[in-house]
Amino acid sequence: MKNLSSRTAGFTDSVIRRMTRISNQYGAVNLSQGFPDFEPPKEILDRLADVTKEDFHQYSITWGAQNFREALAEKQSRLMGFDINPDTEIVVTCGSTEAMMAAMMTVANPGDKVIVFSPFYENYGADTILSGAEPIYVPLYPPEFNFNADELEAAFRQNPKALILCNPSNPCGKVFTYDELKIIADLAEKYDTYVITDEVYEHIVYKPSEHIYFASLPGMRQRTISCSSLSKTYSVTGWRLGYVIAPAEITETVKKVHDFLTVGAAAPLQEAAVTGLKFGDDYYRQLADKYTHKRGLFLKGLDDLKISHTVPQGAYYVLLDISEFGYESDLEFCEKLASDVGIGAVPGSSFFKEDVNHLIRLHFAKKDETLNEALNRLEHFRAKMKLK
Repeated sequence: MKNLSSRTAGFTDSVIRRMTRISNQYGAVNLSQGFPDFEPPKEILDRLADVTKEDFHQYSITWGAQNFREALAEKQSRLMGFDINPDTEIVVTCGSTEAMMAAMMTVANPGDKVIVFSPFYENYGADTILSGAEPIYVPLYPPEFNFNADELEAAFRQNPKALILCNPSNPCGKVFTYDELKIIADLAEKYDTYVITDEVYEHIVYKPSEHIYFASLPGMRQRTISCSSLSKTYSVTGWRLGYVIAPAEITETVKKVHDFLTVGAAAPLQEAAVTGLKFGDDYYRQLADKYTHKRGLFLKGLDDLKISHTVPQGAYYVLLDISEFGYESDLEFCEKLASDVGIGAVPGSSFFKEDVNHLIRLHFAKKDETLNEALNRLEHFRAKMKLK
């Protein structure tokens, strides 16, 4: 038989999702895949219960139900600082994963180059390759995960079609400052490059850091494709409701790609989610307060156990340094951590282009009792994780 597509030859399954399966296998506390174990807001769930008895069981408009797009446009216009047209500048997608893929396929032709900061969420490299493009990786340097402006411009000199910007960043929790964003913006203008943003953690930011929408920078709205989702903001990761916001001439192409990828997002879930999109600013302040508490609880627990870790400025991930254990494979470490300690984590090597094997990623989007149980299990983990 003929060979299958060569574009997937270097792919594995998602390491993040694999670690969830391994966590389930051993009954581990799953701090690998970033989903909460607490309920979404009651108002959204109550509306969902009503929707099941109403007439929202067939296709909605391909690029998103009218009332969903209108509610989203009102919310994001207020936050992003410019008016968004719900009819011409929004496409509702099946999660931000599809939003990013649709954006990439809208922008990139086979052979184009795309800048990706490293570490990066594992889908970005795959999205680039599936689009027939070539990733150019630019390192972010710990502990603050800052970039070198000269290295970034060297990447821009390779004439990339786009840059992918995850802000706040998964896995390192970096929140880009205005000055950093301005450097990116100036280079994007100078080298005529699109910027595709992933801003799913836009409401999970820790003071004094502040999330700034890249499209809000001077001159950037016309070259920015803003991708996000409801998953993290409303604790509905399984609903798979994402969106693209972009100028009308770009959105017109995103609509076509989206139509042939998935047709449309789930109609009843869009209807229920409108309730959340209409929440006032108090909801987002309370969300940030909730995660600030969880970050404090978890990081203090790690400090008490003398476990070296990063301090995220946004999102809900922390990277642990496992150098002391001497493992050559961080994947082997994570598998043993799940089986012998009962903690699910993600090997850091799945996020870095560089040769990194001394970091693992945990997340703290869990109930306090879940986080305390995880810390209890980690109390004696050094003895269990020593190399034999």
